[in-house]
Amino acid sequence: MIRLAIRCRAEDAELALAQLMELAPSGVEEVRDGEIVEYAVYGPPGEVPELPDLRAAVGGALVEVTTSEVADDWHERWKQFHGAVLVGDDARGRVLLRPTWEPADEKVEAHEIVLDPGQAFGTGSHPTTRLCLELMLDLRPEGELVDLGCGSGVLAIAARKLGWDPVRGYDFDPLAVEATEENARLNDVSVSVARADLRDGLPAPASTALANLMRPLLLDVARQIGAAADSGAIERMILSGLLNEEADEIAAAYDCLGFSERRRVSEGGWTGLLLAR
Repeated sequence: MIRLAIRCRAEDAELALAQLMELAPSGVEEVRDGEIVEYAVYGPPGEVPELPDLRAAVGGALVEVTTSEVADDWHERWKQFHGAVLVGDDARGRVLLRPTWEPADEKVEAHEIVLDPGQAFGTGSHPTTRLCLELMLDLRPEGELVDLGCGSGVLAIAARKLGWDPVRGYDFDPLAVEATEENARLNDVSVSVARADLRDGLPAPASTALANLMRPLLLDVARQIGAAADSGAIERMILSGLLNEEADEIAAAYDCLGFSERRRVSEGGWTGLLLAR
């Protein structure tokens, strides 16, 4: 097994990740170290991106590229870095994200979500996921909810556990659709999941919409909302996946559509927004 890692400046992280996902669409690992962000992909020799292609794609954003061999038991050892995550407080309620290999803790009172990360989709421990959950706990579950870019299904499943019904999830990657379906079954909740390209059109809107996406896709979603005749059905939106310095631009783009910023939360250089009409 080969680990290929690129390191870039935080201000170039969005560009580097977008280019890397073109070369390795099954998912990447992210490690943040101050002003430097490292993205890594894993695979057998011949299946990870070629170094010349990677350097050409990332270009001026690149700080360093490294490759290293990974022990054959990495698929088991990596689990030690992904434990349970608890979000929320007693007043608003709490959500516990627990990977399948972690034992249940009956002492913790929370809406528990058990996850099998699948192929690099993660356990929901990334700051952008936690920010979405924090903002979800601020809302009263009312009407239908749609998760745009559902990944492993963490947010869609959390929405069902918190009381939204029905819940729909969409993702361009068929592996994400499969992961969401499997994790929904694992948690015994009903989530309707389908493949969709958000750049080509917006799925049928719901009263509450979640979008944990990167800046370019969030701008695409804004354009799709502006062009959709039935977009007025969306009353509340939670947006994440934003670097801190991108939040004002995205808030302004949605303000033009009639969404006012109600709350902003940040963690580790990332920001989440709660918007409402």
